[in-house]
Amino acid sequence: MTLAPDRAESHRAASDPAASDRAASDRAASERVAAEVAANERADRDAEPSRLEQLRARYGWLDHLIRAGARYTDHHGDHYAAAITFFSILSLVPLLMIAFAVAGYVLFLNPNLLDEIRDAINAALPPSMADTINPIIDQAIAQRNTVAAFGLLAALYSGIGWMTNLREALSEQWAQTPQPPALPKRLLFDLVALFGLGIALVGSFAITGAAGGFAADLLALVGLADQGWAQFLLQLLSLVLGLLANFLVFLWVIARLPRQHTPIHSAVKAALLGAVGFEILKRVMTFYLAGITNTPSGAVFGSLLGLLVFINFVSRFILFVTAWAATAKGVEKEAPVPIPAPAVIRPEVVVRSGPNNATTAGLLGMGAVTALLGLRALRRRR
Repeated sequence: MTLAPDRAESHRAASDPAASDRAASDRAASERVAAEVAANERADRDAEPSRLEQLRARYGWLDHLIRAGARYTDHHGDHYAAAITFFSILSLVPLLMIAFAVAGYVLFLNPNLLDEIRDAINAALPPSMADTINPIIDQAIAQRNTVAAFGLLAALYSGIGWMTNLREALSEQWAQTPQPPALPKRLLFDLVALFGLGIALVGSFAITGAAGGFAADLLALVGLADQGWAQFLLQLLSLVLGLLANFLVFLWVIARLPRQHTPIHSAVKAALLGAVGFEILKRVMTFYLAGITNTPSGAVFGSLLGLLVFINFVSRFILFVTAWAATAKGVEKEAPVPIPAPAVIRPEVVVRSGPNNATTAGLLGMGAVTALLGLRALRRRR
């Protein structure tokens, strides 16, 4: 009688131990291969990009936006914006003092204007209040030198603090780690940067205002001031000049205010984005201020709160635009890897009160051998 093939093979495997071992090893190898295939399939499923990653790979501007947001967050953009806002509000008091001092100089040098103001006060207010306000004006004019001196010193202190925080924030967004200069040198550089930024602001807005005024005078000269299309072109020209002024200021801030200057070409696109965004932000804040000043509480605190919100948003926007410039392709730099701490080698000395495991096993073996030898000796004597 012949056995079936499977039964014959199992019979041969049972009768041959080597064949049984080979079959077991083959089954184990097959199971390992199947497990590896399953693990690779799971890894491939996990490695599939998410929807956001697919969109980032498809749209370069979205990937740039996300990288800029990550740079802004990782480099403490909100904290630096809060510091800039604080020093900006702190600078308002000395600026108001300087404004009062300038008004005092103007009234002192122009007695006719001072007489007109007094006449207007006397005509608009009751005699008792007029007698109270006029001495205050005279005292402000008399103390113009003192007010101007304190205002300039306070403005210098708050301005340098504002510029220091702004430069540190911009350097942080560029992932710069320059060696901090000595305090006198740092204060001097920040003061020069403050004056440079002031000149850039005054120059850009002066050019804008002068060009807009010249265009308006030109339209009036040629008799087109009442034409609707001429007014539209004038407003369009004013908008373009405003964007140009914003572009120049942002270009200076992004490329030249960090502790280490960056190439101008790396900040051009970011400065253009900043110019457009800043113009939109100004329009939005105009409607916002108009809305909050209509309420009774807003009439008292609305201007101050609106100014605070506007400065904070502008500070955040400047830092985000700088992060946008710093994360552009070909410009982005990886943050420096921190140097690990030096290795400390501590020798460990272990003192044991008894024998270790190997010694114990050796002693037990010797004891067993000695016991066997002793038993044999006793048997021989008997």
